[in-house]
Amino acid sequence: MSEDCKQTLSELVDRCRTGGMRRTQALESVLRLLLESDHPLTAGVIAESPGLKGHCDPATVYRLLLRLEEHGILRRLGLRDRAAHYTIRHSHTHDDYIVCTRCGSIEELEMDCPVEALEAEIAKKSGFTQLDHELEFFGVCPSCAGAEG
Repeated sequence: MSEDCKQTLSELVDRCRTGGMRRTQALESVLRLLLESDHPLTAGVIAESPGLKGHCDPATVYRLLLRLEEHGILRRLGLRDRAAHYTIRHSHTHDDYIVCTRCGSIEELEMDCPVEALEAEIAKKSGFTQLDHELEFFGVCPSCAGAEG
């Protein structure tokens, strides 16, 4: 794990503790796994990961994911009828995603967020501070579209 990831993990654990969560091996394993992943992961994949499987009951992992989401540490992505995917919510940046409505694949958009200027305008006009947003687009991925043809 890189020094940046170690620092981020430490900051996330501190945020969890401030929110009343206990520092446990399961907590650190879940956060470490999501930090090291280059894409959002399902609860099932997280529960079956080497750092958790055999050490932590899957129901405990699911409850932990829900608590992390409630505390604003994780972001839940996906369609209502498909498995949820989880990713870290960084306090200083955010990621935007596109979700396939057929297969449920999720990809991070590799572009500047088109909503940041709108967010700044809303803050200026409304007087609200610390604005945040989550942006997800839904469509049919190239693989599913190719299977149609």
